[in-house]
Amino acid sequence: MNGAWLRSRVGPLSWQLALAVAIGIAPIMIGLLVVSWLMVISGHEALLVAVIVAVAGVLAFLGSRLIAGGILRDVAEIRDGLRAVGSGERDVRITTTARDELAELATAANVMIDELRAGEAARDQSDAARRDLVAAVSHDLRTPITSLSLLAEAVGDDIVDGDMRRGYLARMRTHITALSALIDDLFELSRLEAGDISWSLERVPLGELVGETVEAMRVAAEAKGVAVLARVPEELSAARANPEKLQRVLFNLIQNAIRHTPADGSVVVRAETVAEGIEIEIADTGDGIAPEERDHVFQAFYRGGAQAARTADGAGLGLAVSRAIVEAHGGHIWLADSPQGTCVRFSLHAA
Repeated sequence: MNGAWLRSRVGPLSWQLALAVAIGIAPIMIGLLVVSWLMVISGHEALLVAVIVAVAGVLAFLGSRLIAGGILRDVAEIRDGLRAVGSGERDVRITTTARDELAELATAANVMIDELRAGEAARDQSDAARRDLVAAVSHDLRTPITSLSLLAEAVGDDIVDGDMRRGYLARMRTHITALSALIDDLFELSRLEAGDISWSLERVPLGELVGETVEAMRVAAEAKGVAVLARVPEELSAARANPEKLQRVLFNLIQNAIRHTPADGSVVVRAETVAEGIEIEIADTGDGIAPEERDHVFQAFYRGGAQAARTADGAGLGLAVSRAIVEAHGGHIWLADSPQGTCVRFSLHAA
């Protein structure tokens, strides 16, 4: 006969504990009675022994019942807590009255509840982000596609001709370019966040790369009346990076700075060697970013203000793609404090 079979026949835990107490006390009482009988003591003495045995049995029973009651209460607390979690409650805390294995079980259950709550919160956040992403992409696709449809219909129906036709075609090319850029950014972001990185790292002279990027952006900046400058010391250490991806980060950040800088403003690109490697800074003289929005600017499609995911310029992916590329290099990107405008800094490893 094994213990599991006996427990299955006895029933509830309270009965099992009572049986265990009985099994422990009964041999002692029987042994005392047998010893008293064998010693052939008088009736008065036998009665005294019987009373002592009975009192000892009662005390043992009461003591065991007291301990068993505490154990049963702890078991019921754990059971009720787990039932509540199973029914969907997450603000559950299981406590016990002693420091024993049941307390360890309660602690393990509380850890499980905390992990379950955190996991569900992360899942809800991920679901919300996915819904926002779908809504944002739908918005950014719908606008140019609607415009393309109307322009194509006008051109196809010969409603316009000559210079107006060429203007319509130019607008169509603009929308197609915007759609292509959006798709490229989405593809790049999804690959980076999935860890699908196929490009290699090499020694990159930052002075040359920053200079080339600033020169390439100068036409767009001057068209808006914004000065764009590079301030990179000649003795700056080379970075360990992929030059094409790093230049894309610079393009995104400088373009974003130009977009948010008024006429007669400036965008300055700086770089310096620090203990951890190299830091690059893009600072503008625009209106800056509100404190409540600073933690969200590197999220995909986040644009700030009343239109949290929308502006007429861009799809809101530039900073998110830049963040993903920098982090894939093992660096970090953040908003630095600035007395005026916005200052974005990111770090890279030195070659």
